[in-house]
Amino acid sequence: MRIPQAGGVLAVLAPGQGAQKPGFLEPWLDLPGADARLRWWSSLSGVDLHHLGTSADAEEIRDTAKTQPLLVAATLLAAEQLPLDEVAVVSGHSVGELGAAALAGALTPDAAVTLAGVRGREMAAACAVEPTGMAAVLGGDEAEVLAAIEQHGLYAANRNGAGQIVAAGASEALEKFAAAPPAKARVIALKVAGAFHTPYMAPAEAALAAAAAGISPADPVRTLLSNLDGAAVESDVLTRLIRQITAPVRWDLCMQTLSALGVTAVIELPPAGTLAGLIKRALKGVEIVTVNTPDDLAKARDLAARHGASPTHEPHPEFRVVVAGTAGTFVPVAGLAEGDGVTAGQVIGSINTRQGPVEVSAHAAGVLTEWLAHDDDPVAAGQPLARIGEAA
Repeated sequence: MRIPQAGGVLAVLAPGQGAQKPGFLEPWLDLPGADARLRWWSSLSGVDLHHLGTSADAEEIRDTAKTQPLLVAATLLAAEQLPLDEVAVVSGHSVGELGAAALAGALTPDAAVTLAGVRGREMAAACAVEPTGMAAVLGGDEAEVLAAIEQHGLYAANRNGAGQIVAAGASEALEKFAAAPPAKARVIALKVAGAFHTPYMAPAEAALAAAAAGISPADPVRTLLSNLDGAAVESDVLTRLIRQITAPVRWDLCMQTLSALGVTAVIELPPAGTLAGLIKRALKGVEIVTVNTPDDLAKARDLAARHGASPTHEPHPEFRVVVAGTAGTFVPVAGLAEGDGVTAGQVIGSINTRQGPVEVSAHAAGVLTEWLAHDDDPVAAGQPLARIGEAA
């Protein structure tokens, strides 16, 4: 992942399903070209985004098939009004990853909206196969909560940090889980169509893979964090986006990486508020702007000017962050010290797991500027391990 070492590091976040509100897109359609673009994206996604974003009621926009392309379109409409050259990091929650991938330059906006339409339709269809659902688990000891979820045959579909875990699976199992919650935890049923981010979505994953086969993604031009493990996406963008349909959303790990990268400011795109709340609790001192209407753009642009890294500024050194691909215990290569040069693909350490050691390699040549983890440190998947700076 490549980050400019400037006075600040700016991240832009795209929210996921559940953040939508009736009529939230209406003020954006007054911007030049926005209405025409939304109608074009309606053709690509197969749903009337203009109607959904302006006059549809809360029940209609809760439909997974309609909500997902609507959210991605909202992300892209708002982002067009921001100075993206100032942005160092982008990430999205669940379907928000498609919008974030477009902001990172890995997908075209048209491809992101098209894939969101397929994703939404196919996930809605998968939800109709058998009764499944999701429930928020608030509070309790994290290890005990995760163990209880597994004991009931459920899945930890979302781990959002701040004591928020979402359990998902068969409706009957969720009812039994709610009737006997873990100690000091509350279980709240969510109004969703089914068990997203679990193996129940396997048919949707296969369908999205088939649709995505005709798309050629580009390498991201700014750091794009993945929900799979909080790691930066290098060249496997589509693979990760497809896999995410059945894999848990690890927003907790995304926030850990934002912290490790030294993010100083965050802009959340519309419909904003949910991710900003999580960031506020997890990353103290980070300045946050939520963008819900065009009236919020002035604050967002001001934030970008103060924390961003425009190419019109003096150039700054850049570095890449090497992250852990799995959880375990980190062991750096003996004799490799800060200030030493490394080559692309060079092994800089390993992570000891129960299945054996997993090598960690530098993605690009440069200089090892800083170890972020040390010998025998326990590390989580997606946790930053080292900074690789540009060669002199």
